[in-house]
Amino acid sequence: MLSRERMSPLRKAVSAKLSRSRAEIPEATVWVDVDATELWNLRSQMAPEGGKAPSLTALIARYTLIALAEYPMLASRLSDDATEIISFEGVNLGIAADTDRGLMVPVIPKAHGLSVEELDAALRELAATARAGGMPPERLRGSTFTLNNYGGFGVDGSTPIINHPDVAMLGIGRMIERPWVVDGAIVARRIAQISLVFDHRVCDGGYAAGFLRRVVELIEHPLRAYGRV
Repeated sequence: MLSRERMSPLRKAVSAKLSRSRAEIPEATVWVDVDATELWNLRSQMAPEGGKAPSLTALIARYTLIALAEYPMLASRLSDDATEIISFEGVNLGIAADTDRGLMVPVIPKAHGLSVEELDAALRELAATARAGGMPPERLRGSTFTLNNYGGFGVDGSTPIINHPDVAMLGIGRMIERPWVVDGAIVARRIAQISLVFDHRVCDGGYAAGFLRRVVELIEHPLRAYGRV
């Protein structure tokens, strides 16, 4: 016996947005495995006095924002007729979040000006608000770049659909121990796959790869984000 269930208004909105993105955007994806062992080990030392260590998402968000300052085209938009690239001052960071109501992408405005601690606090507040079902529609608009930490779902990789009207999205999978070659020896390291899906109309693969390499550098050498080698 067949059954039918009417889509919720949120599911309809998500469906329409993803369909438009896939229909309009000639997207391409680049990805790489990254050794996150040093970041994994240092995170506990990044806690402020009397506070909690920042989440991995907050740290990846900070590194992403540093890289976007050097590759700002990935945080731009295309005009409606796709003849102009619209640039912004800084980044409004969308964070893909899975909730009981479905996929949401709440936005942290002016995220480029926030410290790791401030990003971590903003992410915790967004997660609590989304889980409680109290996310107002205006907080789901205005992103210029989206971060998707799908490692929380226990998966290693994905090729996400761009969050229209953004032109790029960075995704990161789970950080798990894998055999890795270091100085000719096979050792256990915390490895994650990161992927960047981007609008090929806005930039070419070399530009996208440069951005991804910068994020990789910061994950593998996290102290460089603080001006220390």
